[in-house]
Amino acid sequence: MKNIEMTQNGDILTIKVDLSKDFGESKSGKSITIASTEGNISVPEHEDIKIGLNIYRKK
Repeated sequence: MKNIEMTQNGDILTIKVDLSKDFGESKSGKSITIASTEGNISVPEHEDIKIGLNIYRKK
């Protein structure tokens, strides 16, 4: 994962992203990646629940 922190409190999943960071251009070159799970991953403590997240801004 890039720039994503996930925490769970009971049934609530909280996702924290620092919007001031960036990881350069996307593969297509059309946007700047801020955060990514880099594919689908399991939610902590729940192998059967998946998340796929990309946060980006226009170039």
